[in-house]
Amino acid sequence: MRPTAATAATAATAAEPPGRWALALGYAGALPFVAGALVMATDDPLPRAMAADALNAYAAVIVSFLGGIHWGLGMARSMPGPAPFLWGVVPSLVAWAAVLWDGRVGLGLMALTLLVCLAVDHRVYPRLGLTAWRPLRWRLSLVAALCCGVAALRL
Repeated sequence: MRPTAATAATAATAAEPPGRWALALGYAGALPFVAGALVMATDDPLPRAMAADALNAYAAVIVSFLGGIHWGLGMARSMPGPAPFLWGVVPSLVAWAAVLWDGRVGLGLMALTLLVCLAVDHRVYPRLGLTAWRPLRWRLSLVAALCCGVAALRL
């Protein structure tokens, strides 16, 4: 029997908050953002250029991951309609464009995309009973976006 929207929402409200592993791995995933931003604080242009490229690439991987979450949610919950799947590819396409642009534009686009992904998740997660995950998403996304933004301004 296929769950109705009401039964899916009821089951979704029982979603557990992030456990120890999710928290530890989530925060560990923020370390490359922080490290990249710290390298951008140096005055040596070569490490800064390398850090900017690495930060841009890592941000692209992360926003692709954030889009992929929507595919997983759409598949696991048999969500009707194309919305989670359409949104799920947008971050990857934007990330691809950001990687093609060097430096300030790419990093600025990644900072903005991280914030847009956060805003989308802020609206979608409560509907799916994932409110307990929002504080982690806020912390990680704000750190990542801030690091990309700071790096963009340092170029």
